Amino acid sequence: MSSTTVDATVVASGADLADAGQLAEWEPRPGAHSWWQTRQTREALVERLLHLFAGKGPSVARDQARRRGLGKVLDWLERLPGDTWQDRWLASGADAAGFDWADLPLKGIAEPRGYHRDELNCGVTMLVAGQAIRPGYRWLLRQRQVLMLAEAREAIDPDGFARVERDAHDAARYARSDALNKLTWIVIRKGGSVADITVGDCVELTKALQEHHFRGSAGRPLFYALLKKAGVLSATAPDRLRALRVDGRRSVEQIVDAYGIQCRPVRDLLVEYLTERSPELDHTSLRSVARNLCRLFWRDLEIHHPGIDSLRLASEVAQAWKERLAHIRDADGNPMRPRVNYRSELVFVRAFYEDIARWAADDPARWAHWVAPCPIKASEVTRKKVQARVKARMDQRTRTQLPLLPALAQAVDRQRKDAEERINIAKAIPAGDRFTACGEQFERCRVGESGRVYALDLATSKRRDLSHEESAAFWSWATVEVLRHTGIRIEEMLELTHHSFVTYTLPTTGEVVPMLQVAPSKTDSERLLLVSPELAEVLTAIIFRVRAGNAALPLVSAYDVFEQTWSPPMPFLFQRRFGTEDRPLTRSYIRECLVATSQAAQITAADQPLEWRPHDFRRIFVTDAIRSGLPPHVAAKLCGHSTVDTTMGYAAIYPEDVITHHRAFIARRRAQRPSEEYRDLTAAEWDQFLAHFELRKVALGTCGRDYGSPCAHESACVRCPLLRVDPAQLPRLEEIHANLVDRLDEAKEQGWLGEVAAIETTMAAAAQKLEAMRTVRKATVNLGMPDTRLATGRSSRTPATVSRTTFVNRSS
Repeated sequence: MSSTTVDATVVASGADLADAGQLAEWEPRPGAHSWWQTRQTREALVERLLHLFAGKGPSVARDQARRRGLGKVLDWLERLPGDTWQDRWLASGADAAGFDWADLPLKGIAEPRGYHRDELNCGVTMLVAGQAIRPGYRWLLRQRQVLMLAEAREAIDPDGFARVERDAHDAARYARSDALNKLTWIVIRKGGSVADITVGDCVELTKALQEHHFRGSAGRPLFYALLKKAGVLSATAPDRLRALRVDGRRSVEQIVDAYGIQCRPVRDLLVEYLTERSPELDHTSLRSVARNLCRLFWRDLEIHHPGIDSLRLASEVAQAWKERLAHIRDADGNPMRPRVNYRSELVFVRAFYEDIARWAADDPARWAHWVAPCPIKASEVTRKKVQARVKARMDQRTRTQLPLLPALAQAVDRQRKDAEERINIAKAIPAGDRFTACGEQFERCRVGESGRVYALDLATSKRRDLSHEESAAFWSWATVEVLRHTGIRIEEMLELTHHSFVTYTLPTTGEVVPMLQVAPSKTDSERLLLVSPELAEVLTAIIFRVRAGNAALPLVSAYDVFEQTWSPPMPFLFQRRFGTEDRPLTRSYIRECLVATSQAAQITAADQPLEWRPHDFRRIFVTDAIRSGLPPHVAAKLCGHSTVDTTMGYAAIYPEDVITHHRAFIARRRAQRPSEEYRDLTAAEWDQFLAHFELRKVALGTCGRDYGSPCAHESACVRCPLLRVDPAQLPRLEEIHANLVDRLDEAKEQGWLGEVAAIETTMAAAAQKLEAMRTVRKATVNLGMPDTRLATGRSSRTPATVSRTTFVNRSS
């Protein structure tokens, strides 16, 4: 494979490093096919290279070996086709051969000697350093590095590399050497000088290092930082190389096209649907919905039913798809294990059908032709039992962990102090000496270039990284303390900065109270938390550690794994020194620290080791707060929940809590009511109470007014709506109504208009009561048996149910 092909492959796969917008801006320089050094004649090339390397060898024998090696390599290349030395080099196949390239010119020698290969290496080093040939990264990364790269730096751009080396004087020697080697590889491959290197060249080299298993070196970004510091890279270039290496945001079209959907109309529908949903979802959730609809649903249908182009699925097609979805399958399609979130995956597809049906009512031209019966019944996505099991399991876990939380706090504090003691003792003694710390015996290892402290554990004969142990122990302690005192989410904890501290002055006393400002995360709502003295002590220790004696905290950029975006440089509290740069802590690092802490703490429950997770502390915080008497709506505000129901879902309610809180509720209600209401009744009050019910009896029936309430109609019972007429008094009521008619006629004749209005009101009330008493239900009404309601969009096999289905759809 030629170097051109290899580098083209590297650039083509660069989509994994950044999004399309970044790739368009940070393209690597194209590899040149011809330049003046590679077009030189043999005589001019030899003269230039011998003059360039004259007197730079360690000995005369070395200079002679270079001269012989250069002649042998040129003799070999001259026999190959090509107009330039680069063309002949590519035609030889040496670029793809890597470390074994010397076997190609030695094919004609029966028994090649070792010095033959050494001479060839000397000759090709002169060609590389003299820019006569530009091998690809595949070849460069497989050669002996030290001599070739040192001579290339001296021959190509000595001043540029000297400036870079001066800027890296504070870095460890291994990191400085690694940065210089990477810059040299770029200059050899691309040509030019250090000042000509671009961001795309750095990305291309990093990808090549990953492909060729230089994983440790690929993760060292000092070379990029040096270029950025020297002003070689443009001002718009990212501050960190990792910003170009991680997956960036992809457009909806890119997300959908990655699944290879064959039916173009359905592909366009999915793009349109996801675009409509994208404003309400973070980027990770959007990709999750796309994965479900594109890969698990539609692409699966296309594989098993080629040519499918409609959302209207036959019942047997839908059933077969559900059976395939119910299990995780291998590459051959064989079921491996049941899918745990099977019902959750069905919810996405059902929501897809229902959203289209709902949107079609608002925009028929856009969505109506895609409306189809949903292949998933409502009963198939019911998760009530599953959620109840999960809630019960979480509550039991919280009840187990809550009484053990003080033991965990003591364990992490002890681990932090022990790790600090070990590393402090090790730093104070020379290499080779033995020491005892925390009941363990160690032997101090030699001091390395990285500055990390290593010691040999004499009990296990294993070398231990005391620096890593101390760092992990400290951040485990800090995580446990911050989470248990605040109940915030792990992403909110990692987003805390030095600017998160604010003060609040109490309006009553004027006291200044420290507050912790939690940035918006899951619910996009900002909130303030009171900083307790214990929490203040922990945060002070974090700031002191991160600042490391400097005036301010380092400014670093954090990557949001949900939105897949980089934050601006900020003084994050949870950050650490990683190699040659400061990096914010990640969720995975926090989890690894907690796992190690759980194993070291040896806290057990039911004879099983208990593993602590970041979200456990949030549930414990809510449960403990509510058990301590904090109102649930206040706990919801502290936790950033939009509803109290979410907060109560976190709280693990104990059976005794129900009884205790109910008794406390009754006691509070009694305390708030007047004490005289709880005295014993007197005989007169009891007689008055009984007499009330005797006074309820009237001529037409019974009065229904409450005890102690006055008669609102002044004994005008016919008008009163509280009168319950006795059916036996129907004749009397008819007589009263007839009398009212006569009185009304008389009042009209005499012109007593006030009396007319009063009599008409009484007559209307009497007529209403008469009508109610005369209404007798002649026969019972047969309501029939209720029909089973069908789910919205569910198809039916029998014509008899079509009308019911249509009615339900319209009513829904």
